[in-house]
Amino acid sequence: MWQPASERLQHFQTMLKTKLNVLTLRKEPLPTVIFHEPEAIELCTTTPVAKSRTHTGYKVNYLGKVTISGSQFLSGCTEGAVVGLVEHRALAQQQGTCPKGSSVLEIRPFQVRLHHLDEHGEASSNMDTYQVARIAYCTADHSVRPNVFAWIYREINDDLSFQMDCHAVECENKLEAKRLAHSMMEAFRKTFHSMRSDGRIHKSGSTDDFAEDSSTPEDTTPDDG
Repeated sequence: MWQPASERLQHFQTMLKTKLNVLTLRKEPLPTVIFHEPEAIELCTTTPVAKSRTHTGYKVNYLGKVTISGSQFLSGCTEGAVVGLVEHRALAQQQGTCPKGSSVLEIRPFQVRLHHLDEHGEASSNMDTYQVARIAYCTADHSVRPNVFAWIYREINDDLSFQMDCHAVECENKLEAKRLAHSMMEAFRKTFHSMRSDGRIHKSGSTDDFAEDSSTPEDTTPDDG
């Protein structure tokens, strides 16, 4: 049915007004802070409260890393690297060049995190991460220092080549080092089973990351217990 333009415009305005009324009724209430008095706002502190960051894990002293050769790692393969790292740290302490502050080693499935603390023992933003799938070997069995825990990590370079680095940390005692070895074994098992259930690795084989790494952590940790 034909309607004059004026009637169509009036009908459209009526519908629009009705829609706006419905939207207004459904509108969420404004935040109460808008209705605060200016004096009340001025009395509120504007200084941000800094929360201290804490990390769960094992408190250790990071001795450093050294590149090693080989691809098959057996019992005792980290002994020479650990001896060198311990001697280097002792020399740095004598010369007063040893870094101050300890670290916290956090072992979890898929990733190991080394949080570096400042000289006051507070957590800093400095953190090193290691993918569990690239850890080829770990052990807490060292005659030079029974409280040292070490792991061999496959580091990928920018040109896609890789090198095997032996990292070592000094724990409070021998028992703590053994606990780290067992925690690493548990993290590896959870990572391996999760990746296998997701289809990222085959039941009989492994992915590129696990091709070299799948057996060595489990081979070493029973000797540490």
